[in-house]
Amino acid sequence: MTRPTGPTTPRVLAVIPARGGSKGLPGKNIRPLRGLPLIAHSLRAAALTPEVTRCVVTTDSAEIADVVRAHGGDAPFLRPADLAADDTPMAPVVRHALAWVEAEEGEAYDAVLLLDPTSPARVPAQLAEAVRRLAADDRLDGVISVSEPTFNPVWVGVRPDPEAGALARYFTSGTGVTRRQDVERFLRINGNFYLWRADLVRRLESSWFDEGTHAGLEIPEAQAFSIDDDYEFRLIDALVGAGLLTLPWLDARPDPEETP
Repeated sequence: MTRPTGPTTPRVLAVIPARGGSKGLPGKNIRPLRGLPLIAHSLRAAALTPEVTRCVVTTDSAEIADVVRAHGGDAPFLRPADLAADDTPMAPVVRHALAWVEAEEGEAYDAVLLLDPTSPARVPAQLAEAVRRLAADDRLDGVISVSEPTFNPVWVGVRPDPEAGALARYFTSGTGVTRRQDVERFLRINGNFYLWRADLVRRLESSWFDEGTHAGLEIPEAQAFSIDDDYEFRLIDALVGAGLLTLPWLDARPDPEETP
């Protein structure tokens, strides 16, 4: 489904990448989480964000595409095999999806919102705020989610020093610091979402961070959750079940009869 846009409303394409192969947790993209396949949580987040013009899934798996369509999502193409290897960078995957959709619609997009299925704890209002920030500042190529980790690596980060046979500080800026309260605040890129101008996506070679200028939208660290293995999958399931993490679309399903 494509939402109508006005003359001053940016056209935002949400892209959900879901490769069929997963070594850490096979089948994770369609594994049920709180009654929905994992990928459906990203579909729901996009659907609840009015600023998203269209949302598409890029996958090389017919099985994933079928699950996406069964849950109201749009999987209009299967990703080429050369963009579905273990070591395929994200830049050409997103660029391919953008080019495919623009060719199909015959109209250009202004921005691309990347929603990884493995980071399901999203708040639509935050996605909307990212779109507003990008539209309001021409100096920016993107707005990305960041959060403050529960520990400050400048204070506790170490690395083994083979020559000395001991530990060494990872960050030299932590030298001489004896209290965590005296360390500068540290934020991390957490992968909850990435919003880029379409022009950056079209010219992107490899490193979006090094090739563009970005602002960070800070979200709570508890929400900055990424699933790579069975432990993390079970952990986020337990957090949601205990009410410590909220997935708003669980109470806003368009079809109450749907099953995983």
